[in-house]
Amino acid sequence: MTLAVLGAFLLAALVPVAPAQAEGGVTVTHALSLIGKPKYGPDFPHLDYADPAAPKGGILRLHAIGSFDSLNPFIIKGVSAAGIGLVYETLTTTPRDQISAEYGLLAEKITVPDDLSWVAFTLRPEARWHDGTPVTVEDVIFSLETLKTKGAPFYRFYYANVARAEKTGPRTVRFVFSGPPNRELPQIVGQLTVLPKAYFTTHRFDQTSLDPPLGSGPYRVKAVDPGRSITYERVADYWGRDLPINRGRYNYGSIRYDYYRDQTVALEAFKAGQYDFRRETSSKMWATGYDFPALRKGLVIKQRVPDASPTGMQGFAFNLRRAKFQDRTLRRALAYAFDFEWTNKALFYGQYTRTKSYFSNSDLAARGLPSKAERTLLEPYRDRLPPEVFSEVYEPPKTDGSGNVRPNLRIAMRMLRKAGYRIEGGRLVSPITGKPLAIEFLIVSPAFERVVLPFIRNLARLGVKGRVRLVDSAQYENRLRDFDFDIVVASFPESESPGNEQRNFWGSDAADRPGSRNIIGIKSPVVDALIDKIIAARDRESLITATRALDRVLLWGFYVIPQWHITYDRIAYWGKLGHPKTLPKYGVDLMAWWIDADKAARIAKQIAAP
Repeated sequence: MTLAVLGAFLLAALVPVAPAQAEGGVTVTHALSLIGKPKYGPDFPHLDYADPAAPKGGILRLHAIGSFDSLNPFIIKGVSAAGIGLVYETLTTTPRDQISAEYGLLAEKITVPDDLSWVAFTLRPEARWHDGTPVTVEDVIFSLETLKTKGAPFYRFYYANVARAEKTGPRTVRFVFSGPPNRELPQIVGQLTVLPKAYFTTHRFDQTSLDPPLGSGPYRVKAVDPGRSITYERVADYWGRDLPINRGRYNYGSIRYDYYRDQTVALEAFKAGQYDFRRETSSKMWATGYDFPALRKGLVIKQRVPDASPTGMQGFAFNLRRAKFQDRTLRRALAYAFDFEWTNKALFYGQYTRTKSYFSNSDLAARGLPSKAERTLLEPYRDRLPPEVFSEVYEPPKTDGSGNVRPNLRIAMRMLRKAGYRIEGGRLVSPITGKPLAIEFLIVSPAFERVVLPFIRNLARLGVKGRVRLVDSAQYENRLRDFDFDIVVASFPESESPGNEQRNFWGSDAADRPGSRNIIGIKSPVVDALIDKIIAARDRESLITATRALDRVLLWGFYVIPQWHITYDRIAYWGKLGHPKTLPKYGVDLMAWWIDADKAARIAKQIAAP
């Protein structure tokens, strides 16, 4: 489920004037864009970062962490297998060099009226399921209704303003919208995964399953070893292989994911040539873990690839459903015990930048004091907002990086004492619960222990008892789904044009829905109102204003302790992988790479040599 194309913008920016056809207040086009015009015209030959002459064949070997017990990624039950999205397709798709745009995939034509009250998609006549039957309008309508009623909570929020879908022609389906005009809804609907209606007459949609599903995508499931590996094979007669958006992509004959217990084991497997491509998420591993013979011999390539994508927010997220975290002062004070500067220098080799916004690395991030337009939005809620929203620029606590966090702890203790906290027997006692404060950090990656343990030591100096609870991926997913935690490391990805997904992140209606992304449990009428402003924004300027206003409210709510981000991808891959000279602006598209058979043979021979 990509968040890369959400948001609101002018109709002039949403639907290009040319070469689309516009008649009678209705525009017909091959693509939509939320920012500017689509980069590619209706007759483009292929994406700039794809090579139509790329060789086909070979096996791409990838890795995943943990386990899986389902091939159904659409429900909250079970843990779905890595790569399962390769089996399915959506009405439109987004290239990695213009993440604000969507181009027709299953749909060949998109029709949008000026009043934005609906959007219609005309399906390609050649679109086929893997069993050879056509993809139909009935499949599209079934998909929307099923995902909204039986799918994960995400879908109900995401498609909340899609009132209904109706057949208006042999290959045309119209989605009718409810509520005020919403510039993002046509693209939100374009992201709908289309499911085969006939298949689900004999298969339960709302149950986990390891049966290979029926899809229409470039790959199908070939082999499953539950919890250990899954292999996909390229569909030889894939209906969409010659579409311009696909030409030069999906080049591998098969793709296999092997599962490993943790990233440390997985890295050793990569060094031994057990899989081919790795995105490194650990700064320590990136700095110290890649000195091995294959890299020194040039068999493995290690590089940083620029990525201009918005980086969103990652942080220690509080669970506000816990009474102890209802106190904003406590949440603010605890942030003074996290020493980012020392962590970045001592543990991360200086690779990260401190995150100061929920919309970091984008023009949507709050900057300086609120503008006049922002104040106009915020003023009606002044009595329900912290005064700092209007008068201060948010900055997370800082240290000198030496490891001496004592000055910050003094600030935190003054805050806590003023709020009624007291020390008894060396423990900080909460005025809310009347009990000594204890915090459990729930984590799924052992690599995060080295980050959390110094934080816990600093908390102990405030009288707070902390502990780390490391669980496997299945237990982590279950506890996250049921909101059974104190603090977790949470990531909230954002796009260039935020919109409906904000309801699932921060909206009051999502707070008590198991499986929602509002893991913090925020229930704020002010936040809800600002989300509505974002969704209803009529142009880019008003979208930026509303988003920056929301950013300020979230930051001064101290719902998370911000962590860090980077603006490049750290990748390593075996030299048998080839790729075009042009790489997309927004990170790596591995599906535009290929296997070089000659290099693969030479590397295999060198690995096998004593």
